[in-house]
Amino acid sequence: MSARELKRFPNHKFGQAFTTIKCECSTYLPWLENRFIKAGGQIIRKRVSSLEELGPSYDLIVNCCGLGSRSLVGDEEVYPVRGQVLKLQAPWLQHFIRDGDGLTYIFPGTHSVTVGGTRQVGDWRLEVDQGDSEGILERCSRLEPSLSRAQVLGEWVGLRPGRRNPRLARELVLLGGRQVPVVHNYGHGGWGVALSWGTALDALGLIRSWLYENPPKARL
Repeated sequence: MSARELKRFPNHKFGQAFTTIKCECSTYLPWLENRFIKAGGQIIRKRVSSLEELGPSYDLIVNCCGLGSRSLVGDEEVYPVRGQVLKLQAPWLQHFIRDGDGLTYIFPGTHSVTVGGTRQVGDWRLEVDQGDSEGILERCSRLEPSLSRAQVLGEWVGLRPGRRNPRLARELVLLGGRQVPVVHNYGHGGWGVALSWGTALDALGLIRSWLYENPPKARL
């Protein structure tokens, strides 16, 4: 950033400015779902407590359960990373700001401005913490003073599926008396959207390699 641009941030000595894209999951995920259905996919909504429940019905399982994999497949290496954000009415903001390690950020969107955040490892709380909200507003208002007059539209909490390394692997699991291949693809932390297409292609590669090694047999 130029010296003139940095005058907006008197407590900072260095900054970068660049143009990039922003993915809004409230729109992106329904689009993906619709794309899947149009391609012939089916969505069945039900609670699954174990892979045993799926074993009799499916020849191959892809596990993308994120944090749920801790209980579904007993992976204690996956853990919650709690995140809290606020949605503000601030249509005058047109550019994003991300400070330091990314714990403080301001992301203008189509309908509101998202400000955050928190990165609380091992924290399972899903309720809004008013102390966190106040801290977020205070930090973000230091970066962009005009936020002090913005209306708070809502507060949101989510749990990221943290893991030292994302699990992208294939294994054979004995389900219902037969060996069923399971492809795991989870543990992306806060980078799920950024990594999704790449890891999905890798997971697809694991599926294809299994089918190549074990071609389906006709059922008469």
